[in-house]
Amino acid sequence: MTTFERLEEKRSARGACALALLDPDIKNDGRLQEMVHTVTAADFDGILVGGSLIMDERFEARLGLIKSLTDLPLVIFPGSSRQLSRVADAVLFLSLLSGRNPQYLIGEQVQSAPLIHSLCLETIPTGYILLDGGAVSSVQVMSNTNPLPPEKKDIILAHALAGQYLGMKLIFLESGSGAENSAGAGLVELIAGALEIPLVVGGGIRTKDTVSGLVQAGAGYVVIGNALEKTGSPDDIAELVSAAHHTGNS
Repeated sequence: MTTFERLEEKRSARGACALALLDPDIKNDGRLQEMVHTVTAADFDGILVGGSLIMDERFEARLGLIKSLTDLPLVIFPGSSRQLSRVADAVLFLSLLSGRNPQYLIGEQVQSAPLIHSLCLETIPTGYILLDGGAVSSVQVMSNTNPLPPEKKDIILAHALAGQYLGMKLIFLESGSGAENSAGAGLVELIAGALEIPLVVGGGIRTKDTVSGLVQAGAGYVVIGNALEKTGSPDDIAELVSAAHHTGNS
């Protein structure tokens, strides 16, 4: 069974999946082990690992540490073609559909493809749509692309459908790390209702009510990163995960 099939099996059984997002950068070295223990105790369904900018050469070493501490599926959420490792179970093979910078539409993918092939690393083709979350995100700066305004629902839907028709397995609505606002439930309901593939929502998710609203609206995967990194209270994180599991539709 592939990693994607494992996640989809969990999604079917639990209504929706909660994914932890860990940034394997030097700034988290002192807390990384603690964060993985929190993730495991909170009953997350999988772990995304990646960041817009890794400041040293210890990306793979940190993946190895995470892998040694948990049996959860470990999926790279790459900020660039340099963030790849055979330690991971899979990689989100992202295309930044909302931008018009060719480097992130296809350039990084072409650069990474031979290495992915040599690593025998499972790919999960993912259409990535960056939304304006009320703050300038690292993704926006690093990719030199503008986010889509969340009120432009028809334009966002067109991008999501284009990703599906291109053969993506997931559509990822992302408000960016540290976003003030997550994707609204109304937007999620519109997109999820039109798609035949699962919808991933991340960025600005800090409360159990937000998680419940997104899952009830049709989100198949909810990504929790900033709350885990900045708050880190095991009880609070467990509440977020529980909200994803107890309110979803199979």
